[in-house]
Parts: sequence; C-alpha cells; structure tokens
Amino acid sequence: MFLLRLLLKNAFRHKLRTLLTLVGLVVAICAFGLLRTIIDAWYAGVEGSSSTRLITRNSISLTFPLPLNYAQRLRAVEGVNGVSWANWFGGVYITERNFFPQFAVEPASYLALYPEYRLDEAERLAFLRDRQGAIVGRKLADKFGWKVGDTIPLRGTIYPGTWSFTLRGIWDGAEAKTDESQLLFHWSFLNESVRQRYPGRADAVGVYLIGIADPQRAALVSQQVDALFANSLAETLTETESAFQLSFVSMSETILVAIQAVSLIIIVIIMAVMANTMTMTARERLAEYATLKALGFSPFFVVQLLFGESLLIALTGGLLGLVLTLPLAAAFARAAGTLFPVFQVSPLTQALQLLAALVVGVVAAAWPAWRMSRVSIVRGLRHVA
Repeated sequence: MFLLRLLLKNAFRHKLRTLLTLVGLVVAICAFGLLRTIIDAWYAGVEGSSSTRLITRNSISLTFPLPLNYAQRLRAVEGVNGVSWANWFGGVYITERNFFPQFAVEPASYLALYPEYRLDEAERLAFLRDRQGAIVGRKLADKFGWKVGDTIPLRGTIYPGTWSFTLRGIWDGAEAKTDESQLLFHWSFLNESVRQRYPGRADAVGVYLIGIADPQRAALVSQQVDALFANSLAETLTETESAFQLSFVSMSETILVAIQAVSLIIIVIIMAVMANTMTMTARERLAEYATLKALGFSPFFVVQLLFGESLLIALTGGLLGLVLTLPLAAAFARAAGTLFPVFQVSPLTQALQLLAALVVGVVAAAWPAWRMSRVSIVRGLRHVA
C-alpha cells in the first residue's frame, strides 16, 4: 500500500506532463485497436465461413456463368449432401452510396446450407411462397429502417430495369461474425425475367454452393467435382468457402500489410514518447534516488519505483484507450454502413491493446531504471535538478 501511494504521488507530480503522456497513450491505443479491428473486419468473411460448404465457380473467372443443369450432376457426387446456387445481382437502392450485397438464390436449398441465418419460420414460409419476396439481414434492415411487408426497389446494373421486392423476412445471425448485411431473393424470379429479355443469358448461375457431410473430405470432393466437368465448355474450380473468401481478401493484401505496419509504428512512436518521459523523470529525481540509497533502500527499490510509475501510467492510458475504442468502433461501424458487414472489437484485439500498453510501460522504464540503479550516492547527492 505504501509503494502504491508513492507511485501515485510520483506519477502525478508533474500533472501536465503526465496528462499529455496519457492523452498520447489513449490516442495510440485507440488507433491501434481500430486498425486491428479493420483488419479483422476484412477477414470477417473468412472467419464466418463454414467448413461444410464448398463454392464451385467457372474456372476462367467468377464473371463467367455456369449452366443450371450442372446442379443435378453435382448432387450425384459422393459426399455431397446439398446443392444450391446464387447469382450476384448488383442493384442500386436509391443511390450508389447505398451499397450492399444482393444475391438471387434458390431459396429452400440455400437456407438449408446456411443454418446460421436465424429466420422466423413464418417469415421463411412467406419468403418461399412469394416469388417476388426477399429477405435481408438485421443490420441491413436497421440501417434503412425496413420492416416486413415493405417494398424494396432496386435499379438493376447487371440486369437493367427497375426491380421491386417485397420484404418477407429479416434474419439474425447465430453469431456476431455472421453477415447480416445481405439481401436474398428468388433466382427463379430473376431467371424468368432474363429469359424474356435476354434468352441467351437464361438458365445460368454465378456459383454453386455445395454442402458436404465430412469437412475432412473437402479436398477430395472438390477434385471429384472439377474432374466431372473437365474438358467441358464450362470447366469448374471448386474450393472451400474460406478459400473462396480469401481470394477476395488477397486482392487487398498490400493495403492490409500497410495497415498492420501503421498500427505497429504507432506503438513504437508512443513507446519513444513514454521513454522520453521516464528518462526526464529519472533525471529530475536523481538526488532523491541517491537519498533513498543513502537511507538504506536497495537499488531494486529504485527500480521498482521507476517500473511501477511507468507501468501505472501506461496501463492507465491503455485501459482508457481500450474503453474508448468500443464506442469509437461502434461509431465507425455506423459510418461505414455495409462496407464492413462485421465490425466489432474482438477479445484478441482488446488483449493486444493491453499487451501493447504493458510493453510500452516496461520498455520505457528499462533504460532509466538501469541507470538509476547503478548511480552512486555521491554523484546523486551532487546533482542539482
């Protein structure tokens, strides 16, 4: 208790300097946490993927479709227990700023493959019965204030025209990492319109989604699927859902590396600031530390004072930064809208924030503590602050 009181008095002896150091620590820890959360949000699709789902697309590019008649042959592959399909729609809601993913799906089989979409049974049945119906995630519905029964107009880009959908249900994610920012509607509704307007583009799907019984056989099933359509007019590339998501993340790998580098540089900078503060503190108190030694206190006690003061300031700034990160992340998520479907400060990020504060406190005090523990009593008493 005596040591704690002494540390508190020492830490706030120069209130302005300590306050400015704390502000720097809070800003650095907040920035570190937000940048780490942005990286986590970029990988949210990978983290939220299932090991029991495979994605089959055209081997040339995702922009090339696959024939609808592949579905029946996929169901016959050993190890496959479910097949569905989806097309990217790419519509615009009111303005281009209101971007969110929209997919035309085969509703019954698609929802069976995504049990993490928690949808009320009555709403699910209403969606299945209404060919012009749609369902959306809770986050998307909250953003635009949609309610069940509302009409959602979309201006087509890939599929020109104005498309109107009736909202039949709103799903909640089973976990925090479940994407709640999508709109799903009937593939048959889209295909029927395409057949009338552009017959050559009908009966084609963007990707097939395959459910497998044993995740350990994912590679084998993928090979079997691709071998099934080898040398055809539309060869396939089948991969796990996580690998499919990673293919999109890899396009931004340079940006992610830069963000990671910036987050570490911020910590290094505040570490230098903190080290300068502790060095100034030790130099000003040289005579005091010499007096303590003259009174019989060991060099280790002096080391305790410096490390304790540094850790007290660093952890205080770290805790304040951690607490402030949560509302800032929530505000950022609201501002980003559907750009990041999942944007939450993870427990790992919070632990890294505290660890960073701890490392800053230890490193900042290391040099001045070593110097003060070795200073002679005579030299210390001669020092004039």
